[in-house]
Amino acid sequence: MQTVTPEFQVYFNDKASNDFNTLFASIPLEKRYFAAGVLGSFHGRLFPRASLHFVNSFTALHWLSRVPKEAGDINSSARNKGRIHYTNASNEVVQAYTAQYVLNMEAFLLARAHEIICGGLMFILVPAIPDDTLASQESIGLLLDVLGTCLMEMAKMEILDEAKVDSFNLPVYLTSPKQVKELVDRVGCFTIERLERLETLFPPASGA
Repeated sequence: MQTVTPEFQVYFNDKASNDFNTLFASIPLEKRYFAAGVLGSFHGRLFPRASLHFVNSFTALHWLSRVPKEAGDINSSARNKGRIHYTNASNEVVQAYTAQYVLNMEAFLLARAHEIICGGLMFILVPAIPDDTLASQESIGLLLDVLGTCLMEMAKMEILDEAKVDSFNLPVYLTSPKQVKELVDRVGCFTIERLERLETLFPPASGA
């Protein structure tokens, strides 16, 4: 009996402001699948109900849909003055970032739960830090903190406007395996088949 080779439809998702032409130009002509681009934020619905068999989210979920409003509010105790990230910031700033991440991650999981067929799979690769670890204890967090320090030094030298530096915050959150598991369990739409921490290009900070 002759085996019929299945056909694959692959969708690439990105925001409309990004260049899809570069993406499609990199796809080999000899590809064995059908390709299409889908515009929109992955924090919401992108596809019809039960239309996907497999979802691959590759180094994307550390990006928040927006910076927490409190981080730029001059009247908020969570205002992130003098920094561009929550690394080494006050507990109020960390909590604001965490709340935004939880909101975004729950929305992502619920959207994919509608779109993936029963029995489908999802693979997620996301930058993260070990359980019960502060961002300041990992090199990637320290790099973001140093970048913010450099910008503030440039503001003091009047190379940059200090108010503009204060208004800039990176919409990046570094989750942990334990937090991911807690969110997946809370949403209740998926079960985790395998969860592991991969070796990173960024070694732990000295003394961590």
